[in-house]
Amino acid sequence: MSQRHEALGIHPIGAGGDDGAELLARRQVLRRARVALLILLVLLALGAARIVVLRLANAQTLKDDATVHAVLHVRVATPQTAKAAQTLTLPGTLQGFVQSPISARASGYLKRWTHDIGSRVKKGELLAEIETPEIDQQLSQGIAARGQAAATLALARSSAARWEALRRKDVVSQQELDERRSAVAAATANLEAADANVQRLRQTEGFKRVVAPFAGVITRRNVDVGDLIDAGSGGGGRALFTLAQTDPLRVYVNVPQSYAQLIKAGQAAVVTQAELRGQRFEGKVARTAGAIDTATRQMQVEVNLPNADGTLLPGAYVQVELPLPASGTLTVPGNALIFRAEGTRVALVDAQGQVRLQAVDLGR
Repeated sequence: MSQRHEALGIHPIGAGGDDGAELLARRQVLRRARVALLILLVLLALGAARIVVLRLANAQTLKDDATVHAVLHVRVATPQTAKAAQTLTLPGTLQGFVQSPISARASGYLKRWTHDIGSRVKKGELLAEIETPEIDQQLSQGIAARGQAAATLALARSSAARWEALRRKDVVSQQELDERRSAVAAATANLEAADANVQRLRQTEGFKRVVAPFAGVITRRNVDVGDLIDAGSGGGGRALFTLAQTDPLRVYVNVPQSYAQLIKAGQAAVVTQAELRGQRFEGKVARTAGAIDTATRQMQVEVNLPNADGTLLPGAYVQVELPLPASGTLTVPGNALIFRAEGTRVALVDAQGQVRLQAVDLGR
């Protein structure tokens, strides 16, 4: 048997003195293997238990989330009546209340000018003088023609008086007397025409003095001494000055059609200018066009603005604020509107908590 175990490389138990130690070592190895196996089984069991617990927890969390998400939450808002007035802000340009180019009525050469740009002048104050030698000569000629007509009339009247006396004595015929009377009437008409011509020339000569037609400030001077002046502003004539009345001022604004019905004469308006920070100028709506411009779909509105201290300048770009009355309609948040092909809708929550879509009409 020893030989058989020896051939197999296995030492029989109890053979030799080291057999007990070897058997003890094998038992220790086996015990360690069992402990390791037991630990491995425990770890596997713990891992399996953890997985089961996690799955159960996830399942419960998913169930809870599904329950929460199954409930539909909506944010509601209560429609309210608009109480605060709306302010409409529009751009505009300041203009003089009266703004006009000043042209000459008489032709000639500019003799002198008395006021330059920025000068404030009163009504009737002299702005410039024009030399008009042609008009002076025409006036002299007209006065001489008037003297001739007066002499002719005096002679005709004297002749008619003599012929009246001769007719009473039946020395001359009635036809001859009528001719003398007709000569008096023609001479009278010629004298009246000569007087009218003299008066016209004197008025034209008076236009040599260019005066301010109203009180204001000169915003432009287009001529200098020695310039040739053509009578009138049309044709080849040019304006000598541009005069503007700066108190009050007026500003024209174009109001969109959607707001046109809300703008009335006498309504208050506030004008602001970007360069004049913190300053607000109060005015009033003087008049409206009363019609919508078909090209722009806007209505022109004129606002009068006091400017006693001259702070505002004509031609300045300003913003005009027009306070509008409260519309009295219901207001809802903008994100509550639902735009669909069939029209604008708003989701309403009734007393039973049900949501339904309600058709609405949009206001301003």
